[in-house]
Amino acid sequence: MAKGLGRGLDAILAINNVGDEQPKTIGEMVAVERIMPNPTQPRTVFDQAALDELTDSIRAMGIIQPITVKPEGDKYIIISGERRWRAACAAGLTEVPVFVRDVTPQNLHEMALVENIQRQDLNAMEVALSLRRLMDECDLTQDKLSERVGKKRSTVANYLRLLNLPPEVQLAVRQEAISMGHAKVIASADESRQLPLLRKCLKKSLSVRQLEDYAAKLANARVTEPEADEEYPESYGRLVELLERYFSDNITLKTTKSGKGKIVIEFAGEQDIERFISKLDK
Repeated sequence: MAKGLGRGLDAILAINNVGDEQPKTIGEMVAVERIMPNPTQPRTVFDQAALDELTDSIRAMGIIQPITVKPEGDKYIIISGERRWRAACAAGLTEVPVFVRDVTPQNLHEMALVENIQRQDLNAMEVALSLRRLMDECDLTQDKLSERVGKKRSTVANYLRLLNLPPEVQLAVRQEAISMGHAKVIASADESRQLPLLRKCLKKSLSVRQLEDYAAKLANARVTEPEADEEYPESYGRLVELLERYFSDNITLKTTKSGKGKIVIEFAGEQDIERFISKLDK
């Protein structure tokens, strides 16, 4: 699971010369019906189970951390803390503590995007998409973006590179079938080798280090592993699985257009050969 990024909304407030002043009001109590969600909030779906837990906590102990809001006429728009506000409403609270900040609409939109990026339950693809949206909608360079979220430029660049990966790899990251580390290895490979790397990683449950080693072997191989290796007939896959019981786990099938093929068994040295013989001689 991708961890939240950055230093928080204070970084945005400070960069925009708003955070030098103290909040207009600290801990003021405001009626829940005078508070509105941010209409540009990128987060539209809230985990109901987690929201129920927060509701129970607030019902028992109240809101510990005030909600940050922006004045809008006689009402307030939420800058951060929409989950707390929703849970407070569900818990039956009639008013909640708030910090009131005067910010511009542009600041508000930018803060909503940054807060979304900082959520702890985002996967790497969701972080990447949020970073791209922050860049595009707030007209930021990668350098400025890294300042906003308080992360190194290289970290931001690694996330953005995920958006250039094939859809199959992006889906694997989104479903957490592979980690951000696996995705970085795949992104570093030639485009023609990215899907074979993904398939090998999923089939063998490779660690990041193992995938790095395999990517290096693939990059140095004279013969490129066929991209459609997973589309061989089922009997081919069964054959490889049987052979792996006796040999190494680096067994590949290579076929030609004529239908002929060969089985390639990798070994590291004489010790491997002796081990193969002992297994076959039983």
